[in-house]
Amino acid sequence: MQKRFNRIWFIPIFILLSIGTYYLPPVHSRLAWRIELVRTQIKYWINPPDQAVFQPSGKNNPLTVETAIATARAEFLLTLTPASTPTPELVATIEPTITSTPLPATVMLDGVKYEQQHGRLNYCGPANFSMALTFWGWDGDRDVIGKAVMPVNEKDKNVMPYELQDYINENVPGMTSIIRNGGDFETLKRLISAGFPVIAEKGIYEIDLNGKYSWMGHYAFVTGYDDANQVLIYQDSYQPEPETNPGPNRRMGYATFIEGWRAFNYVFVVVFPVEKQNEVLTLLGPLADETQANRRALEIAKAESQTLYGIDQYFAWFNIGTSHVDSLEYVDAASAYDYAFSLYADLNVDDTARPYRMMWYQTGPYKAYFYTNRFTDVINLADTTLKDTIAEPVLEESLYWRGRAYVVTGETNRAVKDYMAALKVHPKWEPAIQALQELGIQP
Repeated sequence: MQKRFNRIWFIPIFILLSIGTYYLPPVHSRLAWRIELVRTQIKYWINPPDQAVFQPSGKNNPLTVETAIATARAEFLLTLTPASTPTPELVATIEPTITSTPLPATVMLDGVKYEQQHGRLNYCGPANFSMALTFWGWDGDRDVIGKAVMPVNEKDKNVMPYELQDYINENVPGMTSIIRNGGDFETLKRLISAGFPVIAEKGIYEIDLNGKYSWMGHYAFVTGYDDANQVLIYQDSYQPEPETNPGPNRRMGYATFIEGWRAFNYVFVVVFPVEKQNEVLTLLGPLADETQANRRALEIAKAESQTLYGIDQYFAWFNIGTSHVDSLEYVDAASAYDYAFSLYADLNVDDTARPYRMMWYQTGPYKAYFYTNRFTDVINLADTTLKDTIAEPVLEESLYWRGRAYVVTGETNRAVKDYMAALKVHPKWEPAIQALQELGIQP
């Protein structure tokens, strides 16, 4: 009997020791992603994320005095004009980029220090921006950046370009960067041939950690091109084909690259030493001006919305919304997003046609609906994203925008919970801290 009693006591002690061992940094870093994978597989089996569909109501919430006071604290002036119904007839003229001198037919930059992202979840952002910095002599690696921008790396699903840009501004003296939408191959080639590699954010179809062939976002560090074979040369930190087509100096056809790049409004980032800023601005040409770049992106999206079909048409309409948001044209943006979501609902219900991770990477619809007084749509879109497309509600941007909508609809307690949850995913994240401080709470 005494032996049996001793064995019973051993069980809770063993459990406590196991938990303590799991949270030791070396053990946790190796096991956390596996536990996350199992949790995700179970959730997706029960509730397939590709079947989740957001249906915007298109209705404005009543504007109360409290709502007016809350929205007045927002970054931009709130427009109260009701959203209009988008029409499929759009006219756009795209002028080609003009280059003063012929570009080399083939370029492959030297001095690239390849980094892969394995052993870390969702680390393509830190890995690619690390490669961009080490190209210019920075003494660091993916983990240095990752610890700053993804402090709880097994939870944070994505790092936005602006977050990585902020990291450079705050932590890497002498270096800076420029983010632009509306990129094209001529601009990429002009920059690369002058010695400036480019980071592009794009969509890819891969077998993910859940064993499903699906769409996801990914950064690509573009370091060369070959016009004769119509391919871009880039560093692929994900390395999906290590034997046949490994990550370093990976090649992708122009047409395939465009298909993926379209999903992110042709956004690109140039990282460079501060003293080379004028050179970079000159190379950017018409895209040097951010306002003009946003208009260019809008023209491209409008033209593509009329010529493409299926998922590509959805991306084009989504890009119309994003370009309007970037120009602070929230009514037009909300209309475009409404139409994009209707196209999404009509896509075939399979992972290759339903990019259910879209809101993990881009937050334009939240801004469009929030600044057109459509707070219910903000909340419903966040609910769909956090409950139906992901195993855990760990997207800090979605939590943040739902929290803001809760504030103006009088549900302050729910807002506080969302802001606090965002800080669990991304400790010291400034937007959530500021939002709590506006409510008189010091996190």
